[in-house]
Amino acid sequence: MLHDELIDIIANLRAFGGDHAFVEAKRAETKLPKSARETLSAFANTSGGVLIFGLDETRGFEATGVRDPAKLEADLAAMCSENLEPPLRPLIGTHRFEDANLVVAEIPELPPSSKPAYNRSTGMTQGSFIRVADGDRKLSPYEVQLMLANRGQPRDDEQPVPGTTVANLDESLTDTFLSRLRRRRGRAFANLDTTAALRRAKVLVEDELSLAGLLALGEYPQEFFPQIMLTFVHYPTKSGPDPRSGTRFVDNVAAEGPIPMIVDEALVALRRNMKRRSTIRGAGRAETWEYPETALREAVVNALVHRDYSGPSQGTQVQVEMYPDRLVIRNPGGLYGSVREENLGVEGTSSARNATLLKILEDTPLPGSDRPICENRGSGIPAMLAAMRDAKLSPPRFADDISTFKATFPNHTLMGDGAVQWIASLREHGLTDSQCHGLAMLFHGETLNNQAYRNANDLDSRVATEELGDLVARGLLVPAGGRRYAHYTLADDIVPAPPDAPAQERRRADRREEILLALGEQEATRADLVAATGFPDRTVSRWLSVLLRQGLIEATEKNLRSPNTRYRRTPQRTLDEG
Repeated sequence: MLHDELIDIIANLRAFGGDHAFVEAKRAETKLPKSARETLSAFANTSGGVLIFGLDETRGFEATGVRDPAKLEADLAAMCSENLEPPLRPLIGTHRFEDANLVVAEIPELPPSSKPAYNRSTGMTQGSFIRVADGDRKLSPYEVQLMLANRGQPRDDEQPVPGTTVANLDESLTDTFLSRLRRRRGRAFANLDTTAALRRAKVLVEDELSLAGLLALGEYPQEFFPQIMLTFVHYPTKSGPDPRSGTRFVDNVAAEGPIPMIVDEALVALRRNMKRRSTIRGAGRAETWEYPETALREAVVNALVHRDYSGPSQGTQVQVEMYPDRLVIRNPGGLYGSVREENLGVEGTSSARNATLLKILEDTPLPGSDRPICENRGSGIPAMLAAMRDAKLSPPRFADDISTFKATFPNHTLMGDGAVQWIASLREHGLTDSQCHGLAMLFHGETLNNQAYRNANDLDSRVATEELGDLVARGLLVPAGGRRYAHYTLADDIVPAPPDAPAQERRRADRREEILLALGEQEATRADLVAATGFPDRTVSRWLSVLLRQGLIEATEKNLRSPNTRYRRTPQRTLDEG
């Protein structure tokens, strides 16, 4: 780890007053704390992280140091290789910080084929942890089972369901399915009779229905699995039931039947409970639903198709909850395979936990439509994000905690009147549309990081990084979490005032005077000015460009990107200087 990165991380720990998901600080003056095993397991099983020994959290992350850093490094390496299974290979080093020695370990995330990492002395079930917020949480037996299943291709959807036969299939759905198979995959299915075709498609396993076949084409799968269904609840308040009126819910639906019917019933319930809003389109206004139907359909299908269908989860349904300010869709079983929160929405990213179910649903249409339930092309999340962008809504937030996956759709127009007026009050010229969207997300209280910014604007990572860096340079955003784990907050002087506060004009910080003062009558490089002012490099670069355009300074070289370029004052003076 670079020393500058460590300085950023510690500054953020002190600013926020606690550890966070990617960083854990421990005192450890003389020896390794026992809790280090839990943190090592948690980082390896989640998204990796940084473990810092020699900081005292109880004293505001004071650098108390490590007395014998070489010994602690050796003990930590031994703990990783001897006490954890599989052995971990973190990058370990000692840094001198505020006259104290800190031992820093960077723990990489394990690949899915090696999880879970656990403490050998307590065993896999009792010694496996994950990182949740700023702490380590022990995995439940179900979560351990999910991690083990994710080491390979799960086959739960291919298992035969005892007591089922072809008589339990929905005749209309099955006929349509077979017709599409014979038409679209004639070489494999055209010459097979019904039973042989159903066996080849893995709807039948010998003479019993597979779980996938029952769920996709069964007449009433809940006869065998009562809780494999979808529930929809519309709550009256942001926190759920209304205690004042005693109203528990506005609407409550249990969607049953095969997956095509469940999807159809869920969409009907959502339409019935959604409001319509007026949005500006060109020279006029258009009436649109609170949430675009494409996004809702893809989210519901994803929840039903990619949920966990192993034994322990068969008593848990997909849950759709509508609140006045958001819509939440939750399913058992987190993300599978190579799909991660940070690459959701990236074109071509796809892993199928239920490969057979997905294959069957490729040829199973929605009721009253020729459109298949899913396309098996990794296009569901991108379509969802595109629909939200087209509707000028904030992108959904995704949360994966191994046993559950949750998609949350905020209920507000991203660039509503309030956000537009607030951005205008900043008096910042030259902002791109995507930068305005990022600011609007923070205006509405959303989380902003590189991934969320890309999802909201359909940008690649490079462009997103450049635009976010420009917002930092303008003094609008403040990065937190260090370079690798960066997220962004609004600068203190532009945080939106409460709705009932009196309106006031905002004045952005003007750094020209400080840059000129640091420059004086001498020549200086950009790095010299960064050191003299304490401003970030991007901020200094931005104001140097402003001063160059105004003719107040000049550069010694044409290549302004060169670190060797020096700047000096011109005879021209500001109005304040006379």
